[in-house]
Amino acid sequence: MAKSKGKILVVDDNSGIRAALKLLLPMHFAQVELIPSPKELVSRMAEFRPDVVLLDMNFHTDINTGNEGLYWLSEIKRVRPDIEVVLFTAYADIQLAVEGMKRGAFDFIVKPWDNDRLVETLKAAYENRSKEAREEDAAPASTIPMLWGKGQAMTAIRRTVEKISTTDATVLITGENGTGKDVLAGEIHRMSLRAMKPMVCVDAGALTETLFESELFGHVKGAFTDAHADHVGKFEQADGGTLFLDEIGNIPLHLQAKLLRALQNRTITRVGDTKAIPIDIRLICATNKDLEKMVRDGEFREDLYYRINTMHLHLPALRERTDEITPLAEMFIAKYADRYRRTVKGLTPDAADLLKSHIWSGNIRELQNCIEKAVIMSEGETLTASDIELPQGRTSSQETPMSGNETLEETEEKAIRAAMARFGGNLSMVARSLEISRPTLYAKLKKYNI
Repeated sequence: MAKSKGKILVVDDNSGIRAALKLLLPMHFAQVELIPSPKELVSRMAEFRPDVVLLDMNFHTDINTGNEGLYWLSEIKRVRPDIEVVLFTAYADIQLAVEGMKRGAFDFIVKPWDNDRLVETLKAAYENRSKEAREEDAAPASTIPMLWGKGQAMTAIRRTVEKISTTDATVLITGENGTGKDVLAGEIHRMSLRAMKPMVCVDAGALTETLFESELFGHVKGAFTDAHADHVGKFEQADGGTLFLDEIGNIPLHLQAKLLRALQNRTITRVGDTKAIPIDIRLICATNKDLEKMVRDGEFREDLYYRINTMHLHLPALRERTDEITPLAEMFIAKYADRYRRTVKGLTPDAADLLKSHIWSGNIRELQNCIEKAVIMSEGETLTASDIELPQGRTSSQETPMSGNETLEETEEKAIRAAMARFGGNLSMVARSLEISRPTLYAKLKKYNI
């Protein structure tokens, strides 16, 4: 049986029940966490971000009214109204079940439970998870605001975007994970002449080989065993609009030819059909990989690389855009204060300084998760430094320590090595960041045996 993609958080103080569910649920769901007490429920939701909570109704042996479970159900819905909750009780009380449903529970499971019934209920809860939240988690980038910094690199990118957005030029966006490549793609679409048409986002790296053609090009009924109806692929869904292929560097080499053929011919053929269907899309791709190196290593087709690389935009890491950290944090504070009904409105100066001193290896995504957790756990109207939890030992002053006695060559070598690590060996990006030519970079790499 294939696993669901759902993340399940189980809250039950019975160790035997937790042990049984620890064996059962991971066979059916992508991630499962189990905790014995609801006292850590809010913090675990912030860190684990479950789709469904399986919530015991009683946590004290001398209290069996279910009131404690209803209280925590209300707390879950207050903090995260998008999460589905399945109530878990040993007392088959219809009145209690009705009350739980009125307060937002998805369903009710009675102990001792039937494994199949429990699994199917949790799967149904996952599929029924708030449409608004599901869409936000996989949000088309065009619905998320682009925050432009004032640094030289971001200013240059903005000028380029303003020039190319109204064209149909294919765009390749590169950058580390979490730098906002999807948001930039959405901004290009928003500013384009196709803005009133759909922007369809595809995580190309997550497509299995068996589903690659079906998801991108569609299929007709009966094309394969589970093809019970015609399916419109992503290319057709994006017709007239923009197709955003994220993580394009993860597409296996033998599947790249099929993608290239569709882009060259501007037609697709559904799996199981022979009819060519014309497509009208604007293509934007993104990757955190060094495609030039992959081409040299024979891991990415050179003809496909040039097809998707008409315009190349490289998003710098957040550590190179420190002027954006505070505005981004404030934007996330407003977002999560509204979602979780908190009164937080901003940052204290010490909190802002703390955020700016941190090396955000996870970039904007890490900052967003940090602020979300801080908003949930905060008790005041302003986030202070004590509200913000950061890994120890990662501050900007530690990124490239200088002894003060280094020679110019030692300093240069250290800068080149740091840039090579930062950009994963992408020589074009390294040369650009150091403001030197590629031939000069080659010479220095040889000189320092890098």
